[in-house]
Amino acid sequence: MNDDQSLGLQMMSGRRPIMALLDVLGQKWALRILWELQHGSLSSRALRSVCGDISPTVLQSRVNELRGAGFIESNEGGYGLTPLGTELSESFFPLYRFANKWADSLGKNKV
Repeated sequence: MNDDQSLGLQMMSGRRPIMALLDVLGQKWALRILWELQHGSLSSRALRSVCGDISPTVLQSRVNELRGAGFIESNEGGYGLTPLGTELSESFFPLYRFANKWADSLGKNKV
């Protein structure tokens, strides 16, 4: 069973969409990959480089999961966000602003 089928089965089994989304985004490196792709497509090598110490195996696994969820697609440049992935990425900005405000309130050394 591929990731797309697995996610589809989770959704059809009455699972709340927010819980399925949080499961996908909660996988290690998933948010980082989406964040790095918000500025444009990246090859697998470039994506691995900007993500730091992600292993090629984990990168491929996360990319496959995010593709199955409909957030990433393969294109001429490697991998890029789908329209749904772009919409999801844009929803991160309020959280990003909040995270900066939170870090400032705690003193950046505490975060």
